[in-house]
Amino acid sequence: MTTAADAPLSPPHSAAIETLADLSEGAVLARIFPRLPTASAQLLGPGDDAAVISAPDGRFVVTTDMMIQGPDFRLAWSSPHDLGWKAAATNLSDVAAMGARPTALVVAIAAPPSTPVSVLEGLADGLRDCCEALAPGCGVVGGDLSASDALTLVVTAFGDLEGRAPVLRSGARPGDTVALSGRLGDAGIGLELLFRLGVDSNGVPDLARANALKLTHPTEVAAQLTPVPPIASGPIAALGGATAMLDVSDGLAIDAGRIARASGVGIDFDSSCLGERIEVALGGGEDHGLLATFAPDRVLPPDFRRLGTVVAVSASNWGAITVDGVPHDQGGWDPYRGWDGAAG
Repeated sequence: MTTAADAPLSPPHSAAIETLADLSEGAVLARIFPRLPTASAQLLGPGDDAAVISAPDGRFVVTTDMMIQGPDFRLAWSSPHDLGWKAAATNLSDVAAMGARPTALVVAIAAPPSTPVSVLEGLADGLRDCCEALAPGCGVVGGDLSASDALTLVVTAFGDLEGRAPVLRSGARPGDTVALSGRLGDAGIGLELLFRLGVDSNGVPDLARANALKLTHPTEVAAQLTPVPPIASGPIAALGGATAMLDVSDGLAIDAGRIARASGVGIDFDSSCLGERIEVALGGGEDHGLLATFAPDRVLPPDFRRLGTVVAVSASNWGAITVDGVPHDQGGWDPYRGWDGAAG
């Protein structure tokens, strides 16, 4: 039996399938709201013009991310549940990278009117399951629905610093240890496999081939389609004295370069800490691990492992990335490069 989590996004029209065009916005929301998680910080949830969320710290962090059919995901590869999960996970990770605890999400969805209502139910289930698994107490407090030719999800996430200073990208100092919590390279391999083996003879994303890859390469494909960022490690790193931190979404080398530029330093990676697939570890994106720096006299928090060292460089070379002292290219994911225009 097909469930909301795995319902196809664009099935042949059938009178038995309710689409967004068949229902009013209010009726669609009435189907979605019961599936969404309630935020523990919620004082007023969906139903008014805006939600009200408690902020005991007096401050909150906020981030937003967009996922668009085509450049960000292919419908033949990701179920609605996958998309909801990933939309939540990527935003939760950005909150955690500031050292904050995720508290609430606001979700906007635009979809073709022919989209089955079950697809939005699957998205809601994915959002709920991800929040419950990775950030208990975080919930969806509002959002918006609209029509679009391409399925689009926009998530805004809020987080509580709980009295701590935010961990910025600009705090790394020469001598600091560079460490990571989370995966390294699996998501990039998963994406490469999908584009190489998850397509038909014409290069079009294919559901059957993608499902076969999920069986033969479950770790890599899951890392790409349903990432599991180490959300709890963000606040732990902040408490453990992290001097700088960010979410590794575009690739280790390019994201490390962002810390280095913001901090006015360079970063030297130890090749022995990067595993056997060094180029994959440095260039693969969307792992959503947490890259952080710590003073050299600090014991690394649980789940963090050393990758290298922050080094002093001249002002003209701020942001330099080296491996065993040798300069390395900072290539990685860039939404304005590499997309062939296909929606999949």
